[in-house]
This record gives sequence, structure tokens and C-alpha cells, in this order.
Amino acid sequence: MSENRRVVVTGMGAVTPLGNDWNTTWAGLKSGKNGIGPITRFDTQGYKATLAAEVRGFDPKDYLEVNEVLRTDRYAQLAVAAAQQAVDQSAIQGAVEPERFAVIFGTGIGGIGTLEKEHQKLLEKGPRRVSPLFVPMMIGNMAAGLIAIRHDCRGSAMPAVTACASGSNAIGEALRLIRHGYADAAITGGAEAGICPSAVAGFTNMQALSVSQDPDGASLPFDKRRGGFVIGEGAAALVLEEYEHAKARGAMIYGEVCGYGSTCDAYHITAPHPEARGGAQAMTDAMKEAGYSPEDTVYVNAHGTGTPMNDVLETAAIKLALGEEAARRALISSTKSMTGHMLGAAGALEALACLGALAEGIIPPTINLEEPDEACDLNYVPKTAVRAGLTLALSNSLGFGGHNACLAFRKV
Repeated sequence: MSENRRVVVTGMGAVTPLGNDWNTTWAGLKSGKNGIGPITRFDTQGYKATLAAEVRGFDPKDYLEVNEVLRTDRYAQLAVAAAQQAVDQSAIQGAVEPERFAVIFGTGIGGIGTLEKEHQKLLEKGPRRVSPLFVPMMIGNMAAGLIAIRHDCRGSAMPAVTACASGSNAIGEALRLIRHGYADAAITGGAEAGICPSAVAGFTNMQALSVSQDPDGASLPFDKRRGGFVIGEGAAALVLEEYEHAKARGAMIYGEVCGYGSTCDAYHITAPHPEARGGAQAMTDAMKEAGYSPEDTVYVNAHGTGTPMNDVLETAAIKLALGEEAARRALISSTKSMTGHMLGAAGALEALACLGALAEGIIPPTINLEEPDEACDLNYVPKTAVRAGLTLALSNSLGFGGHNACLAFRKV
């Protein structure tokens, strides 16, 4: 197999709390739009956490036949939609051999809505009433499988399931497939649809969710008032392609994926390592692959969940990776302040945000950052977007289980 082929992005798609396509979502990110509001997907009476970042106005029938909608979980529907947008934008269909076309698509918890619904049927109506489609609708590889079937991707097709790092790990592993010659193109990204009673109750009871009743005071990355993340949903997809392959067919290129770091804290099932060692190493590895130099103007799309420990330790990781001086020059923001935490889809959307920032020289803000935490003392681009001539963008994702991923992007 050939080594170290360049990998570029030729298609992007998104279904998010800010809009049901990438252009609308990016406009929302730049303008500081808040996608958080009261949960409408179930009755929140008795719940401490009542806010979420829901996808609104999405009709799966725009992408799937009625019988397909009935046979798929919401997370898979969102994934199929984002992937279709990315494939359409890239015009990759038919331009790559099916055996050289891969899918790596992430999710943190897959079809949890289906699991909840069918388990309720089991309890109330007995085992014979459980759907025969329960298992294929629930399992976490089904989004990748459906995308592969739809687009005739006969190469590797699998999920990345690393909690909140799933979307970033999916993109990184797709990068490696193409870079090392196992594929010429891949559909990658992440999807999640976890705004349901059991997930909200579980995250709340482990004290991970914000219990604020104010949509503008709930997702507060790097702010002293932060008290947890706001659960979000959605999907984001990218078409990755080998550079010479893309150039030969005249494809529009939106940026280059030039670095990837993937590590584990090997420390605790939910808490990050107190010295931020895993996150810092993932960043260092991605920066090394990307050919980082102190002259680079760097944007970091932070994991930035708004949980007390995460934001302090991610700040420490950025300082360790970049060095104190360069960390203070870097432009950093958490788009989760607008989208909530989209779990397995978060890293994929944040990769798109990095590409948008590089292309337009606009850094999306960390909205609602009113009271900076003394322990979070870097430039988090508070409240409004800023302009900068970026040369390198990094996207961090830090997941339960100690999973860390960092992606690096440059213009082509």
C-alpha cells in the first residue's frame, strides 16, 4: 500500500439545532445563534434538566421513502440526510470505484430512542409485540450500513463508537484509510439522537447536564457559572477524497485533513486525567502530522462542554500542546455554546466549523461567555465572531472512557 497520500474534503452536509443543511448551520455559527430551547420530544415534568438543542423542522421523508422511515431510528435518519447532502455537494457518486469507497460513521449511543420504545412495549404488551426490526434499528453500526447501501460503498464500512469523540475518530480513521491506500474516498462523520427520557435522566443523575431554565444561561463553556452541558442532537458528514483523485475529476476542495491524534487517558470511565495528558498528546500528534510551526495562526475548536472539570483541563491541554505563549495567541471557541453537545455528532460538526473558519477567516464565537473562569484564561472569542487569517485549525473531542481525538485542517 502507498503511504501518506494527501486527503481533502470535497463534500459537507449537516442537520443540526441551527439548521437542516451546512450553509444554514454555518450562518448560525457565525452569527452566534443559540439553538437551545425547552425539550419538546417528551414531557419533562419531574426532570431537573429541561433544555436541549433539538433539530427542528427535519422531515426524514425528504431523504427516505416512507417504508425506510418506519425501519430506521432517528439517529440513522439524520445520518443518511447529512451524508446525502455531502455526497451531492461532492458529486463523488459514480466518480470512484465502489470497492475503493468507504464509510466510517460515528455515534455515541446509536438507536437509544428505538431501544426505549421497544423496551416499553416489552414491559406493557409482552415479548411478541417487540418489533422484528428492533435490533437493526437500534445497533450503532446501522447508520454506516445504510449510507454504504445507499451510495454503493463496498470498501470498509463501520462505525466509530467512542462516546463524545466518535465523530472525530470516524473522520480520523477515514483519513488513515485513504492516506494509506485502502480507499480513494470515504463518507464520514457522526450522528446522534439521544434527546429521550432515559438518556436525559441518566446524564442528569450523573450531574453532567446543566439544570438551568434559561436557554442563554445553560451552555456556558469556560464561564465561571457553568454547571454542565446541554444535550443536543443532529448529524454532520464529510466526503474525504485522495487529493490527486479529487483534482483529476475537477472537484471543489474545501480544505485538507492534515493531522489526526487519537489517545486514551487510561485513567477513569468519565473523568479526564488531572494532568490533561491524553488530550494534550492527541493535540501534539495532530499538530506534528500537520507540520505545525510557531508561525501558524491557529484556531482551536475546543471540546468545551461547559462541565466544570472539562473546561479547566482542556485549557491545560491546549497550553501543554501549544506551549504557554502560543496558546495565548491562539483563537479558541466552543461552538457547543450554540449547538449544545451533540455527543457522537459533535466532532463531525466541529470539523466542519474548522473548515468554515479556515475558508472564510471567521472564528465562530463562544456565546454567553460573561464571567470568564480564572482557570480558563485563554482567548475563547467571547460573544461575537472575529476575523483572522488562519493557517491551521484544530478540533478537539474528549469522550467518556478517556477517549481523546484531535483533527488538524489546512487550506489547500
